Amino acid sequence: MSQFTPRQLLLSHREYEALRAAINDSITDDPRFVHLSPVEKAKKQPLREKQWAADIRAATRIYLGVNYSLKGVQALLAQLSARRSPAGAKPRKSLIASPQRFALSLAMLLALHRFLYRVISGIRRDLLSENVRKIRERWPRMYDLLTWKLTPAVGASLSGLALGICPKDQLRVTIVIYVLVRAGELVWKGAEAAGYLKKKPKWFGSWMLFALAHGQMFHTLVVDPDCAPEVYGSFVLNNTPEYLQPRPEGLAKAVTWPTRREAVDSLAQMARLRWPPHVSPILRPKDLTTLPPSINSVINPITSRAHPAIQHLSCALLHPSETSCFTPFLRQILLSFKSIAKFFTLYYGAFSILRIRAALKQPIAFIARLMQTILKVTTVLVGSFAGAWGSICFFNNFLPKSVIPQSRFFLGGAIGGCMAIIDRSPTAHENAMYATRLSIDSLWKVGVKHRWWKEVKGGDVYIFVTALAALNMLYDAQRATMGPERTMMAVRLLRGDIEVGLKDKTEAEF
Repeated sequence: MSQFTPRQLLLSHREYEALRAAINDSITDDPRFVHLSPVEKAKKQPLREKQWAADIRAATRIYLGVNYSLKGVQALLAQLSARRSPAGAKPRKSLIASPQRFALSLAMLLALHRFLYRVISGIRRDLLSENVRKIRERWPRMYDLLTWKLTPAVGASLSGLALGICPKDQLRVTIVIYVLVRAGELVWKGAEAAGYLKKKPKWFGSWMLFALAHGQMFHTLVVDPDCAPEVYGSFVLNNTPEYLQPRPEGLAKAVTWPTRREAVDSLAQMARLRWPPHVSPILRPKDLTTLPPSINSVINPITSRAHPAIQHLSCALLHPSETSCFTPFLRQILLSFKSIAKFFTLYYGAFSILRIRAALKQPIAFIARLMQTILKVTTVLVGSFAGAWGSICFFNNFLPKSVIPQSRFFLGGAIGGCMAIIDRSPTAHENAMYATRLSIDSLWKVGVKHRWWKEVKGGDVYIFVTALAALNMLYDAQRATMGPERTMMAVRLLRGDIEVGLKDKTEAEF
């Protein structure tokens, strides 16, 4: 039976030593080692006691830190929302349903992972060191399984089931998708380090994932807007000044003007009708409306003013005053570049504060790299958005109406996303992975909506366990080739190789 003091469950020996030196006070400790210093006590204490105390300390700190951090953020957001919102408005939706359950799931994940890894590693070590000939002869497959070098990694990953304690909301799904994509990314990196991808073309890279993700999200934004990522939809719609017509200044208030969302919904209706032609009211003044019956008449104020020479209804909606489809494409690039560049200047400028030391050492080089990053990211997104919107006109002019009428949104978005090939930097790679995570979440929701697949109860937790097992196995198999990866540091934390707090000077022993 392990014997701890209450102090050991709160502070490590090094933390206790630092605290006692700071306040210059004496604290009553275990009578067995009262005459020893904290470091000497750590050396005398049994290894198992140190491990259990460290595990309980870490899990407790994770729970308290995550729980109260989330509550603080929620309180701050609620206060800011109350100041901005008018009286009687609906309260802001909580960041997470239950901070306590989320914090408990992370704490249990940490504690169970350390426990399972330590126990299974001990069993494997005993089977390899002791005379177990009878076990080998009676259960050879079981023996081979338990003595496999990756068995502790796989067994410890069952601790991922603790994520089921967390409420099933968007935050849990986001965590699962992040770990899954990160595991796939590191498996690919490990395969490269092992030499399995020597024949990979030089042009092959994460920019292809960005192109596919952009195509999928653009298609979802138009056809299934309820499944589109909110951050992607708002960013695209707010940075499309040319194709989504704003309300003209001086227009009478009695005239209803379509919103951006209503205009995009009308494009989806046109695709379902296989892209009907544009019939100008100027040529048919006696008709009350020239729109097809199944298309929302809210876009009539835009299409009724369109130039009579425009042949396609989609073109009449996207650029009503311009008969050429290429001119609006250029205008979209020019008009959106400023707003997107401004956004990323503020975004990357804010994060550059974290690297203030590097900025002070070489300010000119730092600013040059920052401007280069902003310019590349802006160029990729401007080209991607313009290419996606411009492809609607392009396909209507060069493809028959019945050829992939709805899939054109995906194809056009993917073609536009190929702009990512111009930026092969680490920042572009991170952006591609972010887009991939958003796309996976969106694709899953679309599949459930259209019944392409059925949602399995707790399926996200099982995926998390699988991804965690892949990370653990990769850590054991190719630890040296991974380098200082943040994800590998997380695996070390889960295994107890890293303490949550000040690390004991004697922790190198275990």
